[in-house]
Amino acid sequence: MHKTTVNGAVIAYDEAGSGSPVVLLHAGIADRRMWRGQLSALAARHRVIVPDLRGYGDSELPPIPFAHHDDVAGLLDALDLPRAALVGCSFGGAVAIDTALAYPDRVSALALFGTAVSGNEWSEEANDLWDSLVGEVDPDDFAAGAAGEVRFWVVGPGRQPADVDPGLIAFAQEMDQRALAAELALGAVEVGELTPPAIERLGELRLPVLVTAGAADVPDIRRLADRIAAEAPDAVRLPDVPDAAHLLPLERPEPVNAALLDFLS
Repeated sequence: MHKTTVNGAVIAYDEAGSGSPVVLLHAGIADRRMWRGQLSALAARHRVIVPDLRGYGDSELPPIPFAHHDDVAGLLDALDLPRAALVGCSFGGAVAIDTALAYPDRVSALALFGTAVSGNEWSEEANDLWDSLVGEVDPDDFAAGAAGEVRFWVVGPGRQPADVDPGLIAFAQEMDQRALAAELALGAVEVGELTPPAIERLGELRLPVLVTAGAADVPDIRRLADRIAAEAPDAVRLPDVPDAAHLLPLERPEPVNAALLDFLS
């Protein structure tokens, strides 16, 4: 693990390899460890940087205003990188998109796996799915909250927990408990948002974009991938990856690595 100061906060990150730089941005229910299946595979050709977003994992959260996309640009500054390709999953994908819109000269390409998009509103279908699969959860009970979120996101609406590797479920729940604590702390800090949000600006993404999702992810996420592919001028929509849900890079590293190595080349 390495650490550097970015915009007044100490950011933790892993790094490996050499070559064209690639930054991997984790999901909101996880931390940088979710990319453990990508670090060494990509490092054979690239300089791979895997940070914990501010407040998550081993990164600090000082009580000062900030924006995640500003931190990504600041991390590039701290590492003397003029530009990098950004790879994101879920919330990390939203941060990657926001960074590309806020700092278009700093981002060479985007690869998005089960991505969220800032400004997107969840459908009634997604809310109903949450109610049917999870229901009410005590927000102060991080263990119960993580179990519910992992049931919704990591297992997915079309599978049963018995269909998924129990080791993956346990690891995802452990990461998500820490992420829930991070989200609670972030609620007390002023976090800047991209204005206008990215959902209204996908046509401005004038750079190579790769987008896909897990076939077992919630329908809203798969539809977002379709929308990005339709509106971003240079986007490629790969088919959904079978038997994979929201933490696609963690659950199915082989097809993700193959897609990334091909795209980044």
